[in-house]
Amino acid sequence: MTIRRLLVANRGEIARRVFRTAKEMGIFTVAVYSDGDSNAPFVNDADLAVALRGTSAADSYLDTEKILEAATSVGADAIHPGYGFLSENAAFADAVTAAGLTWIGPPSSAIAAMGDKLAAKRTMTDAEVPTLPSVEITDSSDLSEIGDEIGFPLLVKASAGGGGKGMRVVANGNELSDAIAGARREALGAFGNDTVFLERYLETPRHVEIQVLGDQHGTVLHCFERECSIQRRHQKVIEEAPSPVLTDSLRHRMGATAVAAVEAIGYESAGTVEFLLDGSDDSAEFFFLEVNTRLQVEHPVTEAITGLDLVREQIRIANGEELGYTQADLSIDGHSIEARLYAEDPSNDFLPATGSVDIWHPAPNPVVRYDSGIESGSEVTVEFDPMLAKVISHAPTRAEAALKLALALERTRIHGVTNNRDFLVATLRNDEFLAGNTTTDFINRVNIPGQRVPTECELTDASIAIALMAQKSNRLKATALKFMPSGFRNSSMPSQQMVLIQGENEIAVNYRHLRDDSFEVRIGEEGEPRSAKLLSSVADRFEIQLDDVRASGYASKFGNRWCVDIPAGSLVFVEKSRFPEAEVTEVEGGLTAPMPGKILAIEVAEGDSVNAGQLLVLMEAMKMEHQIVAAFDGAVAEVRIAVGDQVDNGELLVIISVNEE
Repeated sequence: MTIRRLLVANRGEIARRVFRTAKEMGIFTVAVYSDGDSNAPFVNDADLAVALRGTSAADSYLDTEKILEAATSVGADAIHPGYGFLSENAAFADAVTAAGLTWIGPPSSAIAAMGDKLAAKRTMTDAEVPTLPSVEITDSSDLSEIGDEIGFPLLVKASAGGGGKGMRVVANGNELSDAIAGARREALGAFGNDTVFLERYLETPRHVEIQVLGDQHGTVLHCFERECSIQRRHQKVIEEAPSPVLTDSLRHRMGATAVAAVEAIGYESAGTVEFLLDGSDDSAEFFFLEVNTRLQVEHPVTEAITGLDLVREQIRIANGEELGYTQADLSIDGHSIEARLYAEDPSNDFLPATGSVDIWHPAPNPVVRYDSGIESGSEVTVEFDPMLAKVISHAPTRAEAALKLALALERTRIHGVTNNRDFLVATLRNDEFLAGNTTTDFINRVNIPGQRVPTECELTDASIAIALMAQKSNRLKATALKFMPSGFRNSSMPSQQMVLIQGENEIAVNYRHLRDDSFEVRIGEEGEPRSAKLLSSVADRFEIQLDDVRASGYASKFGNRWCVDIPAGSLVFVEKSRFPEAEVTEVEGGLTAPMPGKILAIEVAEGDSVNAGQLLVLMEAMKMEHQIVAAFDGAVAEVRIAVGDQVDNGELLVIISVNEE
């Protein structure tokens, strides 16, 4: 049956991505949405949208019954699961087909075979695919014996998981019990299954995966590799295709192994076989990691180098069509790199962030691909993954692809919620990255700054632009003497002043209007005078001349914040009030929640002595655990929360009194 009306059981950028291809194929599209997503861009992209009447993932995008009811209510004849949520849930795939709908994905038997990582490893061993030694953890397991058997360091992994959730690296036996407990909690919350196992841990491998396609007529082939080694918390940040280190021989070996792996489970549709690669020449070893029985987040880089539309291929396969091409028909064209733009703080251990996206404007040039789930005004909450967008470049060479992507990210206007844009730009321009030294320890090994440090020239020029934009705005809003020229005085008066705060910098811009409609500006009272003129300003865009240099950019005001975009990047300034402001009193020794979340565990009580670095509280936010630790030695004076509490960002959790010597 030909698919005519497609429901996407997902949200955000992947829903928009599937809608885009479906519409190009002449297919009517249907969205489903949670309460908080009612005004999200993906909802507006669909031809129809059905409310699921729930706030969390569990009572919306993970509710099979609600999704099937939505499909039936609008006459959908197929469901695409995207990635995450129910995309690798065999029971959901069965329920879709049982309801008479077309499932756009692999057979449920293939999903089930790969859904349990332990069972998947056994299947791969039978298919002669190389695997790492591993042992399942049960209540009767002797942890010390198993730990010694596998050896340290080792990895605790969720059997039903993915995306870095339910995963812990353990350096020695003393850490093993706590790591298993934490992985189980996280896995249960994310996947509803707390089964974990231990696996040999390779400290500096590469994460290389092979894209596969299989139709319903027995054809299975691979679409070459992607390298996804740059990760934090075992979650990918930058992906590329092809890998910078694979030789033709190694590529052929890994591709053939990936095809054999999925043929062993009767695979159809798009999927990915992930490997850990130890070495970088023809003698390198690689080990099976997992099969992702769905479309991967990083699929665009494969599309860029092969010319395929993988969503189109999924739909064609689900329609029963033959692939219509062979392995020999596929080739690699240039190089592609994808960067995941996350709401997170690289300067604070990549802690996820929440808040409003005040400004979102993709760069008009250089031309790159944006797959995003946001727009200006979007809200990032604790309910879902903090990924904002994927930005993908394609160029003849790897170096060009990296530098092109860095420039596009730099010119992307994004303000509001804390994000990792500066980290991505710095990584893409880093010498180690450009040299291809991208093993999985890259972030720990290479000191990439989490934030861009602006030059003094950038700070002063941007500050002057803000002052002139504010001066013009104020003049346009004037209710008296509107006919007077801007800045006119009938006597000699001192300069006007605007004081701006950028990080730890305080910039005082003194400006005085001149007869030729320019301004004399000084930074500080003793600064050298400069000539400045606002040549044009339309909305938040400006063109300014400073002495003999012309520059353009954007300056937008939100409350007392000025968000500025100049060719070198983005800056945020706080306009200092002309009047004294009330000071916020902080509780000495108080530890606060770094973001909204749920209290999972409290490891201390009032009166306990604690040491710097000791675990105090476990929080869950965005489906990940976060540890609140003591910042110094002391004693617990007060515990202000209880297990199960929902806390807000900045809420006081624990107060510690400092030990006095």
